[in-house]
Amino acid sequence: MTKEPDFDVVVIGAGLSGLYQAYRLREMGYRVLGVEGSDDIGGVWHHNRYPGCRIDSESEVYGYFWNDELMQEWNWSERFAAQPEVLSYIHRAAEIMDIRKDFIFNAKVDKAVFDEENNLYTIGFQQPWRAPVTARFVFSALGPLSTPQMPNIPGINTFKGESYHTANWPRDPEGFGPAKMDFTGKRVGVIGVGSTGVQTIQEMAKVAGHLTVFLRDPNWCTPLGNGPMTQERMDYIKSNYHEFTAKCDASLAGFPHEFIEKNLFDVPKAERDAKLEELYKGPGFSLWLGAYKDVLSDPDANKYVSEFVAQKIRDRVKDPRTAEALIPKDHGFGTKRIPLETRYYEVYNQDNVELVDLHSTSITRVTQNGIETPEGLHELDVIIYATGFDAVKGSWNRIDIRGVDGVALKDEWNNGLKTYMGMQCPGFPNFFMLVGPQSGATFCNIPRCSAMAIDWLSDMMIKAKNAGVTRIEPELEAAESFTTYASKLQGKLLLGQTNSWFTGINQNIPGRDKREVLLFVGGNPRFRAYCDDVKEHDYKGYVMS
Repeated sequence: MTKEPDFDVVVIGAGLSGLYQAYRLREMGYRVLGVEGSDDIGGVWHHNRYPGCRIDSESEVYGYFWNDELMQEWNWSERFAAQPEVLSYIHRAAEIMDIRKDFIFNAKVDKAVFDEENNLYTIGFQQPWRAPVTARFVFSALGPLSTPQMPNIPGINTFKGESYHTANWPRDPEGFGPAKMDFTGKRVGVIGVGSTGVQTIQEMAKVAGHLTVFLRDPNWCTPLGNGPMTQERMDYIKSNYHEFTAKCDASLAGFPHEFIEKNLFDVPKAERDAKLEELYKGPGFSLWLGAYKDVLSDPDANKYVSEFVAQKIRDRVKDPRTAEALIPKDHGFGTKRIPLETRYYEVYNQDNVELVDLHSTSITRVTQNGIETPEGLHELDVIIYATGFDAVKGSWNRIDIRGVDGVALKDEWNNGLKTYMGMQCPGFPNFFMLVGPQSGATFCNIPRCSAMAIDWLSDMMIKAKNAGVTRIEPELEAAESFTTYASKLQGKLLLGQTNSWFTGINQNIPGRDKREVLLFVGGNPRFRAYCDDVKEHDYKGYVMS
């Protein structure tokens, strides 16, 4: 090697994962530069400020369990915190870590090119005034849901009214929440009924003069079960955080819900129906991640629960035709991400709300005055695009990442995604991914599960520092073996056989119509065991030099 880098490590992204990873590396003595494309910390909670935005994890299990000071200091106000409170929490955590000083902002990375001769990366930025920097190691904490995706509809830029994507919502310059905007009496259109769409629709229906919901693919939604966080409960949580931690670590996806150790049809009908009724009311993902153990793997059990939830929709929506449009026909309950709601279905009983089912019609174009379908023009003052993200791979694909021999990571992934533990790809030394493809943290309670990956990688970086290692790369055979393992686990669950962003399908992106192994869905405990085994065998599968 003939050249020394500007920094030992560059961490890309100032969300929950990026902040903690930068902190860990700095504390072990690495020279760290954090780079963030936006103007402040917070990641998805900095960008997603739309009305109704909140977490679907119970507040007490969403955050930094590793920081005792913050855990004992912070008091959540709701069982499922709203976006302004979550962002305020992240800012307080950053103060405790004193991490902001290690980041530069308005620094959007557009390339990361590996220099084989010197074992370092050159990182370039979109902003022309930012000079490139070099680093021995790169940790990319880009987020699985951080690249907004607009629909492919003609005329989007011709609309003369207000238009917003939920992930690029205007913010309050004096606070953590959305900008103070008045939709009272306005004609509002919302495209999309995923998690963000559901939350936005609930709020818009309260104030809009007329709300038109453009339904693309309905989802199975269940009640959130939100409410105030009493001081008594908060005190109990602070005294028993270890119990919440242990429960999350033992669960499939890092949430405080455990599957019932019985098959659905082994339980008498009256008993199972009573249990489903109880779970349906929440809180959180109770019915999704806390039902009978075969609901997400056995088609008959899944069909039973799907019909149970379908009947709930019919009971809550007065118009039978509207109710049927809101019931998914292309996938069973829990095989896609479950949006959580608060009186969402009752919205469609209001006189000021109209549902446009895009399975029976289509959007022809966006015009100056609204959204046109074959039946006519829906005149609107506001259009809200709740159309999701280029999920999991999208943020990495938008950076020109080059490894050995100048090979592009995007091209490698197009030929077949292979990672080792979702943390690194063969042929791309010293480049690490947090909460990316095949990571055990992506199908999980991200703050809890990403901390596990960060702590594991940090232990490896301690080893590297002590041994003077300048190059870390996974073996191709190890990556192929891990990817095969992840594929087998994904195939055991029905969600691995469903078209969704879980499996790489995205109708808004050309070429994204084939299923692939994007998630490690074998369970949080299984992933921990895999990581522990690799570490115990002195990081087998990695080449360190």
